[in-house]
Amino acid sequence: MLYFQPQINCQERISMREILIYTFVALSGLFILGYSVHMFIGGLVSPETEITIISVVCVAGVAIMGYMAWDIVKQRRKHLS
Repeated sequence: MLYFQPQINCQERISMREILIYTFVALSGLFILGYSVHMFIGGLVSPETEITIISVVCVAGVAIMGYMAWDIVKQRRKHLS
């Protein structure tokens, strides 16, 4: 059986505009992530514990976003070769 694979036009490099958009989205996503943790546990735990939990969640968010960015670059390189 013959399968159709559509051609995907990928840029060779990521443009500066795209980098700025991804950066803005990542920073706003981290802000919302940290604020949602603050709204969820604020007042229930001590301020030091709250800051620690927000930090851990934001570091996890950065790691996940970093993985997604790495995957985008990997997929583009795969489609270029």
